[in-house]
Order: sequence, then C-alpha cells, then structure tokens
Amino acid sequence: MRMVFGLVLLVGIALAGGAVYLAKDRIAQYQTANARAQQALAQVVPTIPVFVAVKPLRYGQRLTTEDVREVQWPENAIPEGAFTELASLFPENTDELRVVLRAMEKDEAIMAIKVTAPGEDAGLTSRLERGMRAFTIKVDVSSGVSGFLRPGDRVDVYWTGRVDLGRKSEKSGDVTKLIETGIRLIAIDQSAGGDMDETTIARTVTVAVSPQQVAALAQAQSTGDLSLALVGAEDDTIASAIEVDQRSLLGIATQEVKEEVEAEKVCTIRTRRGAEVMELPIPCTN
Repeated sequence: MRMVFGLVLLVGIALAGGAVYLAKDRIAQYQTANARAQQALAQVVPTIPVFVAVKPLRYGQRLTTEDVREVQWPENAIPEGAFTELASLFPENTDELRVVLRAMEKDEAIMAIKVTAPGEDAGLTSRLERGMRAFTIKVDVSSGVSGFLRPGDRVDVYWTGRVDLGRKSEKSGDVTKLIETGIRLIAIDQSAGGDMDETTIARTVTVAVSPQQVAALAQAQSTGDLSLALVGAEDDTIASAIEVDQRSLLGIATQEVKEEVEAEKVCTIRTRRGAEVMELPIPCTN
C-alpha cells in the first residue's frame, strides 16, 4: 500500500513539474509575441483620411461624390491642398459642384489647385502661370499642323515675310525665320480641354507667353505670316537660330555688286606760248 502511495506521489510530482515547465514556456512565447507586436505598432506611420479620384478625371469635368473615395494617407506625406474632409470638398451649404482644372489619374489625391471653387467657372486664367499672358494666333490647315494640335502641346513659331534691307546692292526678298521656340498651347479655338476626340481644323490657337513675347508675336503677325511646328512631348532640345531666304533655299551665292564711281570730268584748252604748250582747265559745257 505504501509502495502504491509513493508511486502515485512520484507521478503527481512529475506531472506537476511538467505542467509548470509547459506554462513557463507558454508564458515566454506570449511575452515574445507581445514584444514583437508592440515593436510593430511603434513602427506604424500615423495616417489621415484623404480623398482621391476613383477614375481618371478630365479637364472641365464636374466633380461629384461618386468620383472620389476616402483612403488612409501617411500623415507626414499628405500633398499640400489635399481634402481630408468630405464637407470641405463638397460644402453642405451649396449645391454647386467643383470643376476639374487639371486632368487626374485614378487614385490621385484631389487637391485645391486641381479643382475650382464650388460653382466657379474654369477659364483660361486658371491655366496661366505667374507672369504669363494669353495670346491668340490665327492659323489654318497648313500653318496649324493640319489639326493635330491639342491644348498642352508645345510649338515653335516661324515668321515668313518680306524684308527691306535698305541697301541698293541687295534686293528685298521673302525670309522665313524662327522667332519663338517651345511655347505652350492653352486653347484651340474656344476649347481649353485636352481631350479632343476628333481632329478639327483650328482657326485660332491661344498660347501662354511673356509680355515681351506678346509684343514680338503681335508685330510678327501684323507684318507677315506665322506657321507653327509641333514639338515632341519628350523633346527637351532647344532650337537654334534659323533663317532661310530665297537665295539660301535655292543655293544661290550672294554676289556683291560694286558700284562704279564715275571719275570727275575735267575740261581743258591748249595754248602755246612760244615753244611751250600749256593746258588750262575750263568749265565743261556738256
């Protein structure tokens, strides 16, 4: 009986020791997992809700609540002017909608600079940078790159006209010269939107230029014909000074014509004085 009691006691002690060991191991695993979780939480960047586009938005499009959604954005990387509250993007005290000023892609943050105020019209003034002016150039099918121009494109401007050199030795002639490079188009006819579905032959294009360029283009347009050359979207080269006249176009060398200077005519008479003959100048009669 005593042997059985002792055996049971030994088994109980062994089981208790095993339970304690397992409990300590479980506690250690829990503490390790908890430490890892706390470390992960410490590394999480705080976020703030920001409204983004749910689909591509085009210039001139009315912005509705169906066009935006809320996402969590890192607090230290929120773009300036982003909307963090629905009430600020769509004020409750008005039914007027905002208009998209700049094209946006899906999941791009809606910012104040990219949309108008509620009910505000999107005009050309919103597309002009500080110090720039809008100037309109008359074009046709040949000078306007056959209708392939779009707002946002960049063009070079060439002037063709007759130049009076003011010298008798050289005759006046037609000259084509590059006068402006890489100027940006902001409107085609009366359309400032960049998403034109079909090719149209423009009658006017509006460009964004400095006041000095406005004066140069106005003078060029009043004294000759302007032609546009489309610049590639990724072309960062700068065109050099270009001027072509009829002689250089046809490969005719310019020859300087020297004017013959007529010698002054002197009239004389001969007189004899003894053996000496003398010539005396007199006024010429013819």
